[in-house]
Amino acid sequence: MKITLLTHSKEVHKKSNTGRLVLELLGKAAEQIIWNRQEASQKLLDEIAIGKTALVYPGTSDEDSYDLGNINHFILIDSTWHEARKIHQRSPYLQQVRRISLKPTGKSRYNLRKNQRESGLCTAECVIEILRSTGNTDIAVQLEEQFLNYMRPATAVRPKTVNSLSL
Repeated sequence: MKITLLTHSKEVHKKSNTGRLVLELLGKAAEQIIWNRQEASQKLLDEIAIGKTALVYPGTSDEDSYDLGNINHFILIDSTWHEARKIHQRSPYLQQVRRISLKPTGKSRYNLRKNQRESGLCTAECVIEILRSTGNTDIAVQLEEQFLNYMRPATAVRPKTVNSLSL
């Protein structure tokens, strides 16, 4: 299984970005591609062409059931909700990818930004749900622990980088 974070350039250095937790924990099973409006990543286009790829995106999904077992490559837009909508609208190749919506097991615990969508999950929470749904429970638990540590108040000490795991 592979996870691609299609990241807006504004998001890369934000302290509130949880995509970095995913990249640190999953190692080679996760990658970050900086979104470019003018030119799509050829590597990403090639991987989409191979198939078994899905875009995790809110709204109506292309899937009738919630079986993620036949997907081996998940693309997540790693950005604010506002920027994610723009990225999706301005990237015709993303509109051609099979789209799935996650069925979260609970409400988001992300609290680092204001004006969050009530039904929305942050990047790390989405990946936790994907890992659980694909049978990677141990790694999901580890990512959730890292995420909850990250959510501690600013006065708490931030966790150090974790060792990479393989899926």
